[in-house]
Formats: sequence, C-alpha cells, structure tokens
Amino acid sequence: MASKKTVVLGASANPSRYSNIAINRLSAYRHPVVAVGLREGKVGDVEIVKGQPEEENVDTITLYLNSKNQKQYYDYILSLRPKRIIFNPGAENDELEELAHQNGIKTMEACTLVMLSTGQY
Repeated sequence: MASKKTVVLGASANPSRYSNIAINRLSAYRHPVVAVGLREGKVGDVEIVKGQPEEENVDTITLYLNSKNQKQYYDYILSLRPKRIIFNPGAENDELEELAHQNGIKTMEACTLVMLSTGQY
C-alpha cells in the first residue's frame, strides 16, 4: 500500500482524543503525518505544530475540528491542495465541502480510524 502524506488538523496530545488515536494509527500504517493543533506537543514520534505549516504533496487532510473552528483554516486547507479531505464525525461542514469541490478536491464524511482498520484508507 502506498503511503499517503496526511495532515491531521485538530491534533491533540491527549491520548483519549480521536485525533491522537488517528495520529498513532496513521504512523503505525507508515503514512507520513503532519499534526497541526492549537498546542504544541507530541504523539509518539510525531510533533504537534501550531499555526499553518507549509507542506507539499499532501494526499489527505483529516479534520478533527468542528465546522466553526475550521473557518480560520479554509485558505490554508485549500493552499495545501490535498487530493481529499476527510470530515470525521463532528467535523461535517457543507461550506468547506463546497469550497473543496470548487477546487477539485474530493471530500468524504467518514472516520479515519474505521477507514484504516478496514483497509479503505
């Protein structure tokens, strides 16, 4: 399986958060992970960075932010030119989905953890 560079938006160092579990699981499946959160920290070997780091060759952005907290990241998300955006449960956002489609980006309302465990990632 090809590795897919993934930006986890809404990353948390708290082990009980789904974003944290997703970072660990993505790393276990050997996908390069860029973790972006409100606070710096670490999940396994992955540093959580603040702000909007410039990245290239992003395959997937997986969202762990509610729609209200996504607004400040719209331009950033689109600037990364990902192949797809995964809206995890609680992150659904019609406005961002529409912007993504206008920019040729596929969107999915799905759970990254389920996709990984069922081989659909």
